[in-house]
Amino acid sequence: MLRRKPTRLELKLDDIEEFESIRKDLESRKKQREEADAAAAGEEAAAAAAMALGTDHKSREQMINDRIGYKPQPKAGGRAAHFGTFEF
Repeated sequence: MLRRKPTRLELKLDDIEEFESIRKDLESRKKQREEADAAAAGEEAAAAAAMALGTDHKSREQMINDRIGYKPQPKAGGRAAHFGTFEF
């Protein structure tokens, strides 16, 4: 079902040079981004280690609750709280 002959694409020297320059630019950006991410991860790890060594000794559950902003309400103790005024 070919109605015409396929067109021929020619790759010129300018096209190759442009491709190489764009590829090098993208690679350098990727390296910079990876280095920045690695540096940020190192800083976060140092901050986490400093917090762990600090005077603030919280349990893992408390740290998670603080991070997500959850403030659990204390439960009323005793049997009466569970069953109202009924006692067994």
